[in-house]
Amino acid sequence: MKFLFVLHEPPYGSERTYNGIRWARQMLEEDGNEVKVFLFGDAVVSATAGHKTPNGYYNVASMIRGLVGKEAEVGCCGACLDARGISEESVAVGTHRSSMKELAQWTTWADRTISV
Repeated sequence: MKFLFVLHEPPYGSERTYNGIRWARQMLEEDGNEVKVFLFGDAVVSATAGHKTPNGYYNVASMIRGLVGKEAEVGCCGACLDARGISEESVAVGTHRSSMKELAQWTTWADRTISV
């Protein structure tokens, strides 16, 4: 099956993005599943490099890189990046600046869309 996860919350302060990434990763573990993740609003901060978290605390940027390593596609809302002053060069390798047009295409592609 094809799953689209749409994440809205910041990487820290709420566990919604953390749990959304965990859920997406678990869906990739099932044979034949494909996953795309679209980051909206404050969730785009999840894809930036340089998160420094205390030992033993989850690092959302590292988790995003892990998704990419498992062949998930991760797009960041371009308008949301701009609103936060985040350049395209600042997002994690394997993620990309995206758009509403691409989100619409991904929504059509997906068998299931999950908004977290």
